[in-house]
Amino acid sequence: MRTFAAAAAVSSAIILGLSTAAPVHAAELDGLADAGFVSEPLTPADLSEEGATFGEEGPDSAAVSQPQGAPSAGVFYTNGDNVHISSTAPAAASGHGWWVKISGPGTKAKVTIELQALDYRDNKWKTVATGSKTVYSGTGSANRAAARKVCTNRVMQVQWRSRIDVDIIGVNDSPEKAVTKTQKLWCGAF
Repeated sequence: MRTFAAAAAVSSAIILGLSTAAPVHAAELDGLADAGFVSEPLTPADLSEEGATFGEEGPDSAAVSQPQGAPSAGVFYTNGDNVHISSTAPAAASGHGWWVKISGPGTKAKVTIELQALDYRDNKWKTVATGSKTVYSGTGSANRAAARKVCTNRVMQVQWRSRIDVDIIGVNDSPEKAVTKTQKLWCGAF
């Protein structure tokens, strides 16, 4: 099962695992649940990992700043495929991220994906590749960001995942990120 992040209204009004701090239309929540967009919420460990900073302005200092007084993002979900070995040579870990608008004013968003590998030396998740793209809502190849990391070897099994952030252009959205399910791949990262 993939992990999804769905958002409603401003900042803390995010649906993760279909719990929300802001009012959302029941029909919208039912639609997400019926479509299988149920996930475990991010844990404090996910939010405090190396390189991830969260505050009033959103994730990381390079995040797109949203104008004050901008409308709320409405309801959308963030998703990505599980990290996998790409079909093109050389062998590489690859992942894609996208967003789908359920309701709200935004039409385009900057989608950023971070490929992460679990470093066996200190048992911490490390971001080894990133990619971003400004795209319309949707799941097709034209509407997703990609990240790719060439395997350092094919004799070591490594745990991989991706984190996906969506910053909807011109509206206030939250700093939460979707995290895909961990995959064990024969693809060294370090």
